[in-house]
This record gives sequence, C-alpha cells and structure tokens, in this order.
Amino acid sequence: MKAIILAAGRGERMRPLTDTIPKPLLAVGGKPLIVWHIEKLAAAGFLQVVINHAHLGALIEDALGAGARFGIAIAYSREDAALGTAGGIANALPLLGGAPFAAVNADVFSDYDYAQLAHAVERLARPGPVAHLVLVDNPDHHPAGDFALHGAMVARAGARLTFSGIAAYRSELFAGIARGATAQLAPLLREQIAAQRVSGEHYRGRWRDIGNPERLAELNRELAAH
Repeated sequence: MKAIILAAGRGERMRPLTDTIPKPLLAVGGKPLIVWHIEKLAAAGFLQVVINHAHLGALIEDALGAGARFGIAIAYSREDAALGTAGGIANALPLLGGAPFAAVNADVFSDYDYAQLAHAVERLARPGPVAHLVLVDNPDHHPAGDFALHGAMVARAGARLTFSGIAAYRSELFAGIARGATAQLAPLLREQIAAQRVSGEHYRGRWRDIGNPERLAELNRELAAH
C-alpha cells in the first residue's frame, strides 16, 4: 500500500519559524512532525510513501532521504508553488499508482491508529465509496466543523465534525485535475458526499492541528508532561 503525506504548505501562520524550516520539520516531542507520520505509516504496513513539497522542500528531502532508515521507500512530488490539497495529490498520481491510497496532512498530530487507515484503503479497493474521511471533534479554532456523519457515511447536513486531514482515496477522485493545476479538496469532497460516495468515522482520541507557534508549544508541553 501507498500513502501520501501532504507537506507543501507554506505555513504562513507559523512564521517566523517557517521562514527557515519547513513546517513538517518542526520538532514535536523531540523529532520532526513528519517523522511521526512516517513511523506510524511504516508500522501500519505502508511501505511506499510519497511526500509532496514546495516551500524549502529540499530541506525535507535532505532530512528524510529515500526512507531506508524508516524501512520504507520515500518518493518526492516537487511543486514550484503549492498546488492545493487536490492539486498536489493529482500531481503526485503517477507516483501513487492506480490503487487506493492513504493521505495525511503533515501538519496534524494524532494518536489515530494508522492500521485503521490501512483497512480503509483496502475497503476502497471494492466497489462503493471513493473516499474515507477520519473526522474529529471540533477544536476551539474551528467550532463550525466541516461535515456530518450519518452512520458510516459522510453527509453535509447534521451535527458537524472536523475533517482531521487523515483519509483514504481512490485515484479516480482526482482524475479530472490536470497535473500542475491548482485545486482544492473541499469541492471534490462535497460533490462526492452529495452522491453518497464518501464513508467516514469519528475518531475521539488525541488530535491536534499544529496551525501556529502557540499550538506547537502547547503540544510540546503536553507531550513533555507524559
């Protein structure tokens, strides 16, 4: 199985930290944020990981290399300027292949078990949904949420939860986006949700969106206390 870690964001809200360090390399609990994802993906059986990058991307490649020390193979999808979540995935499809794959935002931290994500990828290989989203309780900075959950299917109406940035997709979801084009994920998901083609789950454990220096410092304090 393959996964993509989405690491192309500039991290404007993280400045000045991200003026010299790409956001995925910021230290969380003593190691780069992106390494947490790589180690969890490797442990869950994802042996090939694609990382897309733009801002200071060479530093990410220098830090992680080809993945040998993690027991996986890492390939890089380079963007001159960030293409957006959907655009970045579409641009990386030649590296991801035609089978369903996992996708994780590099700038989140979670205790979510990526073995569950592997199971979601396997389910997408069968006829049915084109995407599976992990939803979480709404954080203070995003009280309105994104999508609702009706049983095992994601819906637009109802009590909303927040999309965690952890998901599984079928490549056909991105087939209409030209390589190199900028495109956002939300419109694609809304279209497929309306067609009842997106499954989901509610994860109630620890999840953090590392969106600014204050949240980064808070998470590091939390991890240091345990």
